[in-house]
Amino acid sequence: MLVRTQITLETELQRLARQRASETGVSLAEYVRRLVARDLARPEARADITCIFDLGVSGGSNIAKDKDSMIAQAFDSGRRKARR
Repeated sequence: MLVRTQITLETELQRLARQRASETGVSLAEYVRRLVARDLARPEARADITCIFDLGVSGGSNIAKDKDSMIAQAFDSGRRKARR
């Protein structure tokens, strides 16, 4: 069952879409239906979590072990700048 839907396109976009539909031998409506169906049929892209590993060099720091002293140092540095 088809349901009627109205869309608004810029003049040039509509002209190009009609041209593409004509080139493929279908109506503008069928062209749009196919585009929507193709877009919805694609599996959702998922980010590859491995892309965040090995982005930089830690310089030998060990945040898991040294986090408390690193936070204290950053806090102390911020207080010194505020006093100036």
